[in-house]
Amino acid sequence: MELNASENIELDHTDKKIINALQNNARLSNVELAEQINLSPSACLRRTKFLLDSGVFDRFVGLLNRALFHVQGTAFIFISLDKQSEAVFDDFEIAVAKLEQVMECYLMAGDNDFMLKVVYTDAKDYEELYYKKILRLPGVVGTQTRMALRQVHNNTNIMVT
Repeated sequence: MELNASENIELDHTDKKIINALQNNARLSNVELAEQINLSPSACLRRTKFLLDSGVFDRFVGLLNRALFHVQGTAFIFISLDKQSEAVFDDFEIAVAKLEQVMECYLMAGDNDFMLKVVYTDAKDYEELYYKKILRLPGVVGTQTRMALRQVHNNTNIMVT
């Protein structure tokens, strides 16, 4: 598998096993990882370092238990802006990136310009986020919100085969 034509990084079956194992549990020690993929610890460390140095992994994060932090809700907010211009989009994108409750933001094709995935603790928290932050973002002229009732599936892995 070639990752990027400009870098010409070739991944073999063992590299892919390392990538998939670390996506499932980034806290594996080198010895545990080596044992899991049937490789010597020194060879595993060398390959893992190469993958890290090559930029295969964007970053390693700790995913929190939402219930412990009382994050009860998820909403998807579709945003329409007043103009279709690079400057308006740039201003919006810079401002929305500063909102801590926005988990994801996508530039969209179709009826809306952007889609936000936001999290909140309760209805009052969402109302404050919506009226005091979302509606005050640069260029916003319309929104549509879809509230998630419950999460059915969540996956952060991109399986490499």
